[in-house]
Amino acid sequence: MTAERIQKGLALAVGLFVLYTAATGPFEGLIQRALFLALVTALGFALYPLGKGKTWRPVGLAIDLTLMAATASACAYVVVNYDRIMTEMPWATTLDMALTAGVVLAVLELGRRTVGPIFPLLVLLGIAYAAFGNILPGPLRHRGFDPAFITETIFLSDLGIWGMLTGVAATVVSAFVLFGALLLHTGGGQAFMDLAMRLGGRQPGGAAKISTIASGLFGMISGSAVANVATTGNFTIPMMTRLGYPRPFAAAVEAVASTGGQIAPPIMGAAAFVMAEILGVSYWTIIVGAVLPAILFYVSVFVTVHFVALRRGLAIVPEHEMPAWPHILAPRRVAPILAALSGLGIGIYLGRSIATSAFYGIVGLLIAFVATEIGRLPFRDMLGKLLNGLEDAGKGMVIIGVLLAGAQVLVSMINLTGIGVTLSSLIVSVAGDRVVLVALIVGAVCLIMGMGLPTTAAYVLVAAVLAPAMTAVGVEPLAAHLFVFYFATISVITPPVCVAVFVGAGIAGTNWLPAAGEAVRLGAVTYIVPFLLLLYPGMLLGGGPVDIMEAVSSGLALVIAVPALLTGMRLFAHKAVNVTIYILVIGLALYPHPVTPFAALILLGGAYVAGRPQRKVIA
Repeated sequence: MTAERIQKGLALAVGLFVLYTAATGPFEGLIQRALFLALVTALGFALYPLGKGKTWRPVGLAIDLTLMAATASACAYVVVNYDRIMTEMPWATTLDMALTAGVVLAVLELGRRTVGPIFPLLVLLGIAYAAFGNILPGPLRHRGFDPAFITETIFLSDLGIWGMLTGVAATVVSAFVLFGALLLHTGGGQAFMDLAMRLGGRQPGGAAKISTIASGLFGMISGSAVANVATTGNFTIPMMTRLGYPRPFAAAVEAVASTGGQIAPPIMGAAAFVMAEILGVSYWTIIVGAVLPAILFYVSVFVTVHFVALRRGLAIVPEHEMPAWPHILAPRRVAPILAALSGLGIGIYLGRSIATSAFYGIVGLLIAFVATEIGRLPFRDMLGKLLNGLEDAGKGMVIIGVLLAGAQVLVSMINLTGIGVTLSSLIVSVAGDRVVLVALIVGAVCLIMGMGLPTTAAYVLVAAVLAPAMTAVGVEPLAAHLFVFYFATISVITPPVCVAVFVGAGIAGTNWLPAAGEAVRLGAVTYIVPFLLLLYPGMLLGGGPVDIMEAVSSGLALVIAVPALLTGMRLFAHKAVNVTIYILVIGLALYPHPVTPFAALILLGGAYVAGRPQRKVIA
């Protein structure tokens, strides 16, 4: 059996396992998580073999098989001993410690192969701190924990590797990954791209606006900035460069737009589901709270692209390259998407779990796909599309499963040692009860801690360590968690470790440094919008209509004024007048008073009306 067949078979097994448990309901907690982790680690070692193409591959194969066997044994042990683990809280034996070491090493090694060394090193640091923190000086010192107790926490309970994050990965997140993969493979991906071309292509900077729209639509489903850049960027970046757009700008547009998909519902890079579990609120509470900031993000990127296009004279997309509306809106193109969303909505309306609701969406998608393609595509081709969707979903679950299992180990060590509370106390002691100062410190630390980490892992880390510092000074828990999530997210476009920019620059064939500069300018509002969560309760769509109107007004003023200021757009002949107006608008929008957001928007609108007849576009 070839390696490709093994990979395909394991990927299909993972996808079918998720489909089955979404349809019938998950197994008991630890059993579901152990089976899921056993499957995804086996697939992970098949997809990312050690020493592939090297002369020492036999050694790598032996290591892979050993780690696979260790993980399978640990997972089987948990399944067999589920009742004893959950009812007796057993003492750790030498066998337990050996199994713990095996499964943790397997997860961390796969983490190293998939996302690099930073994340597994953080997990190892957390375990080392739990074991040796008693020898540290000052406030970081704790009483210390022996290997047996650490094993009991990580392996023989639902607090460690079998904890909540692994449970979310094995149920809700994996169900939505499967939902998104099938949606894209049954025509949704091309439908999104065609819609983006039609909506943005014939405007100034049309190719960049296509990138913004398409990356947003893809990102809402995939939830991964880097994967999004690699997918949509292979189409949008060459289009931009072919039309004469500067290569650093093309790379930056794709990187920033793809990053926005991580903060846009419904998946938010899996963080929506994790955040709901951590906060103990419904999934829809997270979605409602995230909607307005996500809209403001994409409006800001769209506005910035528009201003840059006007100043630089960026070309529109030729009409002959645009898909026709009848083609875009053909039933076979839109029916699967509408049916999938309808099925998802029906499941939620009936009060089913989020994972089961995703299954309803998959059923609706499959029915519509078969109904619209039957007689047009051979059955073999239809089945091939579905199997490819299952296979891609299975492969996509490897990184999610490995990262969340590793993150759960780290979180269990943070909770065990109390380091999160200690660091939060240190931040509050430095900043006092000044919310803005605490937020500035937390935001800066989030950017640093999130560098080089995937979104979900970065969020879990900063949520465990930094969100308590914000709630300690009176910030609402949802606002605090969204705040740290946004800053952890935008680390992928923040130099020096701006992973999404690296990928975009590679596709564009340009140096990453100027692309990173363009990305920071395009995404500048993203560094400000999180502070609106702290200043205006309406940003979470809470409070009354006036609160929401204040939040919308301040947000709109910011997403227009900040890009205008940074791109040098002129409404009046004198540059100083424009700069003064924009700074005044930004200041009013950020001043939490019932009148100032409306005043900012009125001032901006008035300036536009007054300056429009004499407005000049200067390169």
